[in-house]
Amino acid sequence: MSLGCLKWFSWNIVAVALVSLLGGSAAVHAQDWTQYRGSEGDGRSSGTFAAPDWTNGPNVVWKKSTPLGFSSFVIADGTAYTLIGAAGSGQTPKEICVAMDANTGARRWARTLGEVKYHGGGGAGARGNKGGDGPRSTPVVSDGHVYIYDAKMNLYCLAASDGSVVWKRDVQNEYSGNNIRWQNAVSPVVDGDAVFVAGGGQGQSMLAFDKKNGSLLWSRGDETMTHATPVIGELNGQKQLVFFMQSGLISVNPKSGEENWRVDYDYRTSTAASPVLDGDQVYCSAGYGVGAGVFKISKTGDVSAEWRKKNRLMNHWSTPVLRDGYLYGMFGFKKYAKGPLQCIDLATGEIQWSQAGFGQGNLILVGDKLLALSDSGELAIVEASPESYKELARAKVVSGKCWSTPSYSDGKVYVRSTTEAVCISLK
Repeated sequence: MSLGCLKWFSWNIVAVALVSLLGGSAAVHAQDWTQYRGSEGDGRSSGTFAAPDWTNGPNVVWKKSTPLGFSSFVIADGTAYTLIGAAGSGQTPKEICVAMDANTGARRWARTLGEVKYHGGGGAGARGNKGGDGPRSTPVVSDGHVYIYDAKMNLYCLAASDGSVVWKRDVQNEYSGNNIRWQNAVSPVVDGDAVFVAGGGQGQSMLAFDKKNGSLLWSRGDETMTHATPVIGELNGQKQLVFFMQSGLISVNPKSGEENWRVDYDYRTSTAASPVLDGDQVYCSAGYGVGAGVFKISKTGDVSAEWRKKNRLMNHWSTPVLRDGYLYGMFGFKKYAKGPLQCIDLATGEIQWSQAGFGQGNLILVGDKLLALSDSGELAIVEASPESYKELARAKVVSGKCWSTPSYSDGKVYVRSTTEAVCISLK
């Protein structure tokens, strides 16, 4: 081999190694699940996996105790984070952020936050509508920090390395916030250098903070918050931040808070499912007799109703996922243990298929498969196809009440209940 060929060969080996290294790093990063309902907040992952054989049960990597509440997992850089509740005998439960090794479940650190007492919440059994005490929101991980919006509307920034407090904002006291029945369930949303929450008072019901130091970037609105986490995404090619408030849907510019458009929408008792964005359309739904609707948004901010189904297609708190023009989600109101998983045509609101037995659970989409968690702790893998319900695997994976959302990262699904959490390998 000539010297020139040797140099060419050597440099190409280096180039291939670098591409493989960078590509591998990008792939791992792309499969992190860094916010509530995934890194894009839409309940979807680009990862893929083959349908597993669960004849002898799923491949359980680890199982750990996670008492109280309905916080979901977020996963970044090999660490899984969630919020739990704990208290000594006769004491009010405290909200605690725990960081766990994503591969072993071993606890790395825990940070105790504020009290998390839901007056009248009552027994947290696996059946029924009593949620009990415990956190309802989910952390966010971004650039080495963990962001938490707790039950009392305190916004924290913690160091991901050890859980130390970097900064804190008290939305109730600093921004005239008014908490709501069953207290805050909104998860923070991070985009770029900003972290967004709802809940401030007059003139500041929608808030944006600098994620590095907690300084206020902007505040807007005279609205009242709900339990629904806002979503950020594109409509008509424009990035928008959409809040589901008690007055309805409100879209703002995430850079300035300037309002783009709004849709008046009914509110009764609680709205907890987030909006779903698609092209120039927005889907929303709520329980307590409200029902679902789809609205078309023009580039100039004009709004028209595509369809509206009152007291039908109610998402109690489970936000559907969208694939190829179809919504997949847990529909029904207070149908604990028996409510259906359904496929809905986004264009018409018509039901394509319905499968009972999931109750008020939650689901996510990984590639072309649904990971559907029933409220009693059964995890089903289902084809995301409008043709028919096709179940690929199903197993009871946790005990306790499951109102939280599954999370997916690096070939593993993370599921928790009011009593325990499990990590299952899908590889």
